[in-house]
Parts: sequence; structure tokens; C-alpha cells
Amino acid sequence: MGADRPAGRDLPLVRTPGACPLDCPDGCSWTVTVQDGVAVRLEGRRDHPFTHGTLCVKVNQYLEHTAAPDRLHHPLRRVGPKGAGRFERISWDQALDELAQRLDEIRSTWGGEAIWPYWGTGSLGHLQGMRGPAGQRLWNVLGASEHQMTICSVAGTEGVTFATGTKQGIDPESLAHARLILLWGVNTLTTGHHLWRFIKEAQQHGAHVVAIDPVLSRTAKQADEHCAPIPGTDGALALGLLHVVLDLGLEDRDYLADHTVGWPEFRRRILEFPPARAAAVTGVPERQIVELGERLARTRPTAIRAGMGMQRHAGGGAALRLLACLPGVTGDWRYLGGGLSYSTGGSFGGDLAALRRDDLRRAPVRALAMTRLAEGLLERADPPVRCLFVYGANPAASAPNQAGVLRGLAREDLFTVVVDQFPTDTVDYADLVLPTTMQTEHLDLHTGYGHLYLGWNEPAVAPPGECLPATEIFRRLARRMGLTEPCLFDSDEELARQLLAGGHPSLVGITVERLRAEGWVRLDHPADQVLFQDGFPTPSGRLEFVSAAAEAAGLDRVAGYTPAREVADPGLARRFPLVLVSAASHYFMNTIFANRPGLAKRAGPPSVAVHPEDAARRGLVDGQRARVFNDRGSFAAVVEISDAVRPGVAATTKGHWSKLTGGAGVNATVAERDADLGRGAVYQDNRVDIEAADTARTTQREEG
Repeated sequence: MGADRPAGRDLPLVRTPGACPLDCPDGCSWTVTVQDGVAVRLEGRRDHPFTHGTLCVKVNQYLEHTAAPDRLHHPLRRVGPKGAGRFERISWDQALDELAQRLDEIRSTWGGEAIWPYWGTGSLGHLQGMRGPAGQRLWNVLGASEHQMTICSVAGTEGVTFATGTKQGIDPESLAHARLILLWGVNTLTTGHHLWRFIKEAQQHGAHVVAIDPVLSRTAKQADEHCAPIPGTDGALALGLLHVVLDLGLEDRDYLADHTVGWPEFRRRILEFPPARAAAVTGVPERQIVELGERLARTRPTAIRAGMGMQRHAGGGAALRLLACLPGVTGDWRYLGGGLSYSTGGSFGGDLAALRRDDLRRAPVRALAMTRLAEGLLERADPPVRCLFVYGANPAASAPNQAGVLRGLAREDLFTVVVDQFPTDTVDYADLVLPTTMQTEHLDLHTGYGHLYLGWNEPAVAPPGECLPATEIFRRLARRMGLTEPCLFDSDEELARQLLAGGHPSLVGITVERLRAEGWVRLDHPADQVLFQDGFPTPSGRLEFVSAAAEAAGLDRVAGYTPAREVADPGLARRFPLVLVSAASHYFMNTIFANRPGLAKRAGPPSVAVHPEDAARRGLVDGQRARVFNDRGSFAAVVEISDAVRPGVAATTKGHWSKLTGGAGVNATVAERDADLGRGAVYQDNRVDIEAADTARTTQREEG
């Protein structure tokens, strides 16, 4: 339920409401107990309807993390080579003077677009993190390049939007009413475990739970059925299941006639994928496709919970588009507990435009995709990137094409500023390091992307050393640069009020005062809401199997299957026979917590799971150190021989810091290339091979 730190016995206790800032759909509400100015206990809010008082194995150690000995407390200036991580302590005045001077010089010589503000999902806060994002007003005034958040969910979001007109999905709590639950490409017990309570409730009422995942994950082990497609073939599986529905004549013809557009064309597309073809593409046995298709045809309501990992390939957006279309064929969008849950982000009607203030830009600016960092640093010349300002991100460990990213970060003519709490791999390449607050030390407002609640985060303790909130760093920088736009100096509470003041129906009755008093508040959506019962927010007002917007974007107007690029390449498969899945770790949050000794010990060193057949072909043995490689790069991992992966698939986890493991990470093998929609990442569209470390050393000696 929570975590304790030692405290005195007689001093009064103060309990402060807060919310977890991390990149998780659950967005936990918590309470921080403070004694004599020290946070001594962190516990989940038992009264929260979704998170229900429990924190995850990672966040249970959050208070210890805030007091870790490697926490950054003071501004730093680089004194050694880039990448060496050698710094000297400087004052905030020195740091701000140098930063303001360098930004002014870059703007006057190269223009504002030579500045790339690069943020990530280190915090999902609307004030301090990426939801705002923090600092956007300043970047708009400076005319900096626009940062595109392409690393996480964008391909799937755009695919879903082509079909439904919004990224808003069904309330995850409604899964308790489902009688068939398809957990599609999501390891719920690791990446958002609070949903499991609602899934178990559904099971108690007879629901059948299917985990569709190339890996036998923690969640798949607890499901009633595991279906293991080849990575990147989910769209073909969806079409194969729908073919069975049509064979049985159990499509919801009334719903199709009244609430969808493009059914004749989509029906023809489905008929191109009989179970035999779907089995050949996906590797799922034809019998399992038929049996699951029959269950889908006859079970109402059916809920689909889709994860972010399944859309990180060359056909990821198309796959999510199909999953949004599937409940239109079965009619499940009409039922409480039926439909698709990918994100609840569209449920929140906060005034994001008021936070961003894009009207402060004097002219349009170019957009730079965060998944193309190496390209942006090494190839862009219109103008070249001369300042990289990183916050809430660790791209040296998390971005694709790790070798290219590190070459870009090593540029001597690149002025790199990193705002962080710990000395990450990326910090080692910084010219200036600015220490920032953690969640118990600043004000913020949060929404989960897996539930319908707002969470208020009140600062519980004073920051250590000279750490500052991100918002305060940007206020001080604007002042040091002599900028006069009044909104650059709005307080955190003023920002929160502006966010809530837009008058959106989801925010009726929700104020700063109420949030501060209650800690969390449900958005004004009824618990028994059936999404889209009054129509879809598409141009036609219906679920669109055929999309003019998709056609205008140069895509297939009819929802369908787009293969993953490397997975479906037979020539590449001969050279690199294994498809590598890099999933979330149970003990890290992306790269956060990888420096926590206890969690790192539980996670173990980087490992790679291979099927016994694939291990035997390569002479690999369990526990052996091996090299995982392709033409882009390689990383070292300990072999785990397991039938949790299917033949032809290998699995590892993301999040390790190279400086702590002594070598490259999994992203050394990942291509810097776009998915089909939104310039999304392709982490799961990655072919590799594996060889024993001794073999790798011999090969390298021979080549040398």
C-alpha cells in the first residue's frame, strides 16, 4: 500500500495529496506524510475508485529515490569531453547567464529554429511535464523548432482517430461489464496493474480473458487464453477473426446500417483474410483463430484493451485503426463494456491551448520528431540544430539508433542543456546540467491516460539543494533573457487555473479549490456512459471503415492490414531470423529507476529470451552471455531459454542505462524510421540474430 522512511515519534504528521507523475496509464493518487519537513511515508489513496490505494513495485520506493545519493542538487558545467560525465559545480546565476547568452547568440546567428526543446515522458504533468508541455510558451516566443512527441502512442492514436474521430476510448472501468476481454498487445500486470481488478470482476461474472501477445507475459499467464501472433501481424489477426464472424452471419447488421460508413468496402477487405491466410501471416494456429472468432461472434459485450507496444512498427497505425473498426462489425460500441480502450486522453477537456500559447510564435516553425534525433543532430541543415534543450527525457538510452544519437550528442558545436534529477546517460553529454524537483517537491496537475480522474499534486516538502521546478527554471530563464511577455511569468497556480477555465463539459464543477481539498476528482463523464451512442465525431457522424482523411493523407481509404517492414521482409529474415520485442520492464519506468540499486538487482542485467529451438540452432545455453546484433549495432545480454517466446521471436526489456551496464542498449539495434502514421517509432519492427559472446569475440578478433 505504501512505503515508509524513518521518522521521529513525537513531531506532528502532515498529510499532503499528490499524484504519480510517471508514464503509466493509471496515474495513481497518493498521500505523502511529512514529519519535521521530511517525507516519511508514501501511500496510495484507498478512496480512489481506480487505483484503490495500491502503488506499483517501482513507485513504492519513490521516497527513497528522492533522497538517493546520486540525486543532482546543483547546476553543473561540463569540464571534460562530451560523454565523460565530468562537471564542475556552478551557481544558478552563472548557469542562467551562460544559457541566456548562448541562446541569444544562436538565435542571432542561426535563428530560433536552431534551438530544439526536447522533452519526454519523464513527467506527465500538465505544469511540470509533457502534457503542457512545460516551457512551451518560452519556446514559442523564441521561435524554437516544434518538438513532436512521436516516441510513444502517436501511430495508434492517428489510426483510431481515422475510424472514430477521436483518441478517446471507453472508460477502462467498464471492462467489468464485458464478457469477452481481448488484452491486445498489453502486459497489464506490469504496465498498469490497477485495471486487473476490473478484469477480475468481469471474470467472476463469466468473462473470458484473452491475452494477445507474442510473449507469454505476466498478464498472459493469468489470462484464460494466450494467443501469440508474430510481432506486427495483429491487423491480419483482426481481419481473420472478423472473417469468422462473417462466416457465421453474426455481424450486427442493424448497427452497421445505422452507425457506420463504408461497410461494403470493408466487408470485401475482411473477406480477403480467411482463417487459413490469417494463420499463415500471423503464425497463430488456424483452429485457434476460428475458435476465438466464434467466441467473438457470439459474446456481447466484447472489450478490447490495446497497448502501445503493438503499434510500434511500420503498420502500427493501421492495426489500431482495425481494432477501432472491429466493435463496429460486432456492434460492441453500442454496449456498456464494449468497444476499444487505447487511451482516455480525449476525455479531458482542459484548455491546452491556453497553456501552450502557440499564438506567441511570430511565424511558423519547422517540426522535429523526437524519434529522429540522430537525423536531426547529424543531417538537418535548415538550419542545423545548435542547441538541444533536454528535459523529462533520456534520449541517449531511449531513442532509436543509439549509435547515431550518441554521435550527434558528441558534436562539439552543439550546446546541450539537460534538466534532470539524476546523472543519466544523456546528462553525461551536457554542457550545462540544471537540477530539477521531483514530484513531492512541486505543484502539478495530472490526468491518467487509462482512467477518467484528475489528480492534484501539492508540494509536500522543500526541494533539496538548489533544485527548481521546471516552470520556475523557465520563468528565470525568460527573465534573464530580458523577455517581457507577461504570460511567461505566470505562477504554477495561475497555469492550473487557466487549464481548468475553458468551460469544457468534462470539467463542470472542477476547480483548483476542489482539487486541492479532495486530491482527485472524476471528470464529468457518467459511470454508465456508452461512448458514441449519439454518434461519432467523424465527418460523417458514423464509425468510418472508409476514411476520406486517410485517403487525403496518402493512405488506404479502407481500413486494412499493413505489414511490419522488417518482420515481413523475407530477405532480411534470412540474414536476421529473429524478431526482437523490447517490452517494458516490471522494475523500471522507461529508463527511470534503472539507477535504483534495489530495483536494478531485481530486474537483473540485460537479458534476451529465446525459444529452445532457436537456442539449439545457435548453440546457446541458459545463463550465457550473448551478443544480439544486426547491421545497425549490437548489445550484450544474458540468454534465457524459454518457451515464453515463440520460435523466431526473441524478447528483451528496455530501460537500462549504458553507463551502468557497461555497453550499448537494445536501441543500438532499432532503426530510426517512421511508422505508417504520425512518424511513430518502430521499436518492435526489428530483426536481429544472436551469437554467443565467445563467438562474437572470436569473430571480432578474426576481422581485426
